[in-house]
This record gives sequence, C-alpha cells and structure tokens, in this order.
Amino acid sequence: MPTIEEKVQTVITALEDIKATNITVLETSKLSSLFDRMVIASANTPRQTRALADHVVKQLKLRDIPVLSTEGEGSGEWVLVDLGEVVVHIMQPAVRAYYNLEELWNMKHIPASPAHEAK
Repeated sequence: MPTIEEKVQTVITALEDIKATNITVLETSKLSSLFDRMVIASANTPRQTRALADHVVKQLKLRDIPVLSTEGEGSGEWVLVDLGEVVVHIMQPAVRAYYNLEELWNMKHIPASPAHEAK
C-alpha cells in the first residue's frame, strides 16, 4: 500500500510532466478527517487542465494507486481528483484566485521536493 507521501510525489511528478504551475501541497489532517493532503495546481487552458488530470490518473494507476473519483472534466476550469487521503485540485488561474483554497484552509505549505521548491 503506497504511503501518503508516495501518492503526493506521484501526483507532483505527473503535474510537472505536463507543465502545471504554482503547485502547492497543504497539510490538512489537523483540520479534516476526510483527507490528509491537498495538492493544488494551476493550468493555462481548460485543455491543459483536463490533460493534467488525465495524466495524474494514468500515473497513479501505473503505480497501482487507486483513484476514487474525478470531477469537473467537462468544463476544464477546475478538475478534482480524489485519492482518499489525498485530494488534487487542478484549476484555471482565475478560478484558483477566486476560491483561494490556500487561504481558506489557512494551512502551512509543505515543500514537495527540492525540484518543486526551485520553481
């Protein structure tokens, strides 16, 4: 069974593969019993948002990490990928700014990897 950190790292690597921007990881376990980590990333177009979500799902499945559900592929403005203890939000910049999940959850950001921090 993959750890939460392995799931998060798989997601981040998949997002970086297709040039997602502003990738952020939030520790949410102290505020919610529903999930432990939230990964938020931005995409430049609805097409890229859908491609990112699709690539994330494919990479997770290659590593035998189950995906519980995906939502929002139709519009491509905000796609959510639910892995249980990890939830991934891929959003258009305007949608991300409007909902401002980072501030809403008011949590410290967790560096995902040295490569991620340099971006």
